[in-house]
Amino acid sequence: MSQPAETLPKPLFRMPLQLRWSDLDAFDHVNNARYLTFLEEARIRWFDSIGEAWVTDEFAPVVVSVQLNYRQPIPYPADVEIDLYVEKIGTSSTTIAHRIVSADGKTLYNDGNVVAVWIDRRTGKARPLPESVRAACMG
Repeated sequence: MSQPAETLPKPLFRMPLQLRWSDLDAFDHVNNARYLTFLEEARIRWFDSIGEAWVTDEFAPVVVSVQLNYRQPIPYPADVEIDLYVEKIGTSSTTIAHRIVSADGKTLYNDGNVVAVWIDRRTGKARPLPESVRAACMG
């Protein structure tokens, strides 16, 4: 997802985020580990926006892979946008690409993807994607 913004498809989901002082590290920019928290929040908000169960007592998603490309440090203060895109839909998994950009969309701070696999909570084994998630991934 490092391609220019004008060639990207429309995001599946967009989440605005205002940075907090506690997001910074000793170098006065966003700590690298906070990006994972930002992306988790965006994914949860997207899942919640589906309107149907994406997690239950019977099934839940688990993150199995994360790829983060740190393009530029995010300064403080800053408002950013987190854009999510579906990169791949599997039988039991989704690969969600992301871009973290300045609020005006001109600066790319981070891109990459996260692979989540839905598991049966009783057995811990992969299970098919919930239909609501599959449909939401298709747009």
